[in-house]
Amino acid sequence: MFRHNKKHMELIMQLRKDGRQPLTEISRKINMPVSTIFDRLKHNRDELIKRFTCLLNFTLLGFNCRAQMVFKVKKEERDAMKDYLTKHSNVNSVYKINNGYDFLVETVFKDLKEVDEFLERTDEKFKIKEKNVYYIIEDLARELFMTDKVHAELLGVI
Repeated sequence: MFRHNKKHMELIMQLRKDGRQPLTEISRKINMPVSTIFDRLKHNRDELIKRFTCLLNFTLLGFNCRAQMVFKVKKEERDAMKDYLTKHSNVNSVYKINNGYDFLVETVFKDLKEVDEFLERTDEKFKIKEKNVYYIIEDLARELFMTDKVHAELLGVI
């Protein structure tokens, strides 16, 4: 388990808010020497930080339709469906879930026609027992967890 203290949590919160901040700026905000920040990041990078990425505005790239989908498939097709979803060019994220469904899939498409074609092809390839599609109208909040002191309080650090 990851060992955390108040200063370490402040560092994590700053990285979650804006991972591209210069270490000198983070240092000023949390009152921690840059060398300490560098050492903590170097030591814990592979353990704590899964990967560095950016959040894109898909609309500006011409992808105007985003949808979350849930699928329930026959047990013998789960592995094939997982492979299909993880390799599909319009799939952004795939999660194995419970409560009656097998997969939660976040997708990005140029328009509704592409979504419809994706769903038709998926129905043709697999015996889908049940599915639901939820179109994302607007992002209200994304990646908020561990960006505020209230989260450190949940861990009993602050």
